[in-house]
Amino acid sequence: MANDNLPGYISALLQPQIYDHPAGDIQLVQTHISFVLLAGDFVYKFKKPVDFGFLDFSTLEKRKYCCEQELLLNRRLCPDIYLGLVTITREGDGYGLNGSGNVVEYGVKMVRMPEDRMMVNLIETGQVGREQINALVDVLVPFYRQADCNEDIDGYGTAESVAVNVLENFEQTKDFIGAGAISQEQFDRISNWSKDFLAREELFERRIDGGYIRDCHGDLYSANICLAEKVYIYDCIEFNRRFRYCDVASDMAFLAMDLDFHGLQELSDYCIDQFCDRSADKSLKEMLNFYKCYRSYVRGKIGLLTAADPAVDEAVKKSSTQASAKYFELAESYIS
Repeated sequence: MANDNLPGYISALLQPQIYDHPAGDIQLVQTHISFVLLAGDFVYKFKKPVDFGFLDFSTLEKRKYCCEQELLLNRRLCPDIYLGLVTITREGDGYGLNGSGNVVEYGVKMVRMPEDRMMVNLIETGQVGREQINALVDVLVPFYRQADCNEDIDGYGTAESVAVNVLENFEQTKDFIGAGAISQEQFDRISNWSKDFLAREELFERRIDGGYIRDCHGDLYSANICLAEKVYIYDCIEFNRRFRYCDVASDMAFLAMDLDFHGLQELSDYCIDQFCDRSADKSLKEMLNFYKCYRSYVRGKIGLLTAADPAVDEAVKKSSTQASAKYFELAESYIS
């Protein structure tokens, strides 16, 4: 897997001898913010030294802190999956994993979950139905009930605070208009509708008063869920609390939107109905399309950022751009 754009330590981690356990066929998966290595029974995740404004991994100290936060926060839902902090050390002319040399990078070590039980793969093979949705809701209802909720977190649920996240997306995608994934007409329609909804401040205040602004997951969709012998919901947002401190409706809208994206609208509706019934959340549906639109637009933006990353290959660039276009179309479909 030769790639001149890869950091030296990532190239080293593609060699099985660096590990203290059998590594087998090592696979590298990239996102716009991470390098993820699948090595034997374990997964190693490293943060790219990027600064997107909403996310800042630009220094070693910041990456270490975010790795520590990733462990702490994800152990809420996956205590047996997130094993600990790892170091990349300089060893002569090469690199070591948890070696004795100077630390040049930090990462997170995880137990590798079964690939065939990842929710995104189960969706592709038609194995997600009401039974699986019920299992998810069984985990999510108590998670949100127990999640932190206080005056500071409530502040992230106001229309003004939510607008920071929503309007930022439009600012960060305006230079991509007309480049193949989103048109000027789509951009204008989605942004104008979102701004109109944000003006309905009373809706946001009602959610705050109801106690629905929580320390949530922040990235709740099928790529971060494994439905194995138990439900694993992993890879929450650790790098910016304003994406995690949010309305429970925003988290659930992400999951519902993702089901819509995969053509499972009936299951999407069922998921929301079950969650609302079991959590006694009577006002979530008033916010649902707004947050679905927001979440879909975020995924479109991430696809654009991934495609623009020089470290990814042409196949990833193409698939990311195509996915972005689909997400932007979906975002537009939620406008009423």
